[in-house]
Amino acid sequence: MPKITAKAARVNADLTLKEAADLLGVSYQNLSVLENNEDKITLGLAKKMAKIYKIPMDFIFK
Repeated sequence: MPKITAKAARVNADLTLKEAADLLGVSYQNLSVLENNEDKITLGLAKKMAKIYKIPMDFIFK
């Protein structure tokens, strides 16, 4: 199964950091930190990312 980073998933969904953060209900600063430290992303947030980015959750983490 292919794996991509959370940042790549966001970019592929054609969302800016601010747009994605607003949709996810987090600050853009927090999302930036999470994209650079993926092991801090909670299961709940990963599920939201998958839905918003329109990809299977299993694809998000490399």
